[in-house]
Amino acid sequence: MITSTRRVSPDKSEVRIAFSLDSTQDRNDVAELSPNFPDLEQRLQPVPPCTALRESVHVYREHCKMAREFHQVKHDIAMLEERKRKLLAELVEDDQVAIEIARLEEEFDLLTEENRNLASIHTERAQQLESLWPTDQTGPEDS
Repeated sequence: MITSTRRVSPDKSEVRIAFSLDSTQDRNDVAELSPNFPDLEQRLQPVPPCTALRESVHVYREHCKMAREFHQVKHDIAMLEERKRKLLAELVEDDQVAIEIARLEEEFDLLTEENRNLASIHTERAQQLESLWPTDQTGPEDS
């Protein structure tokens, strides 16, 4: 195993390069992974393992797995929040429709009552008109 650590400039973090001529599958997979997790804070980013130590490789893989799960959970939360926003908008719209329906029902009830009153008045006036015409004379329709 050959390891080299260098600092490119004083304000940059150290860069570690490690490689081995050992060809175990665990160690080769780590070099291929090198994932990037942009939604993780820098201090939470998985640190490349010391490939000479199997436990280090295992911890690195677990860390990467947790980072992917974190990304998925964050994505799921965003999707659920969007769904919640849409449902709340629908709820507001449904409330407005319910208010409009209640207003229209009240208006319908008032108009129905007014119609009954007008029909009753019409019937009364028709009877009064009939009583004013003598029975042997023709009514206003025949004139």
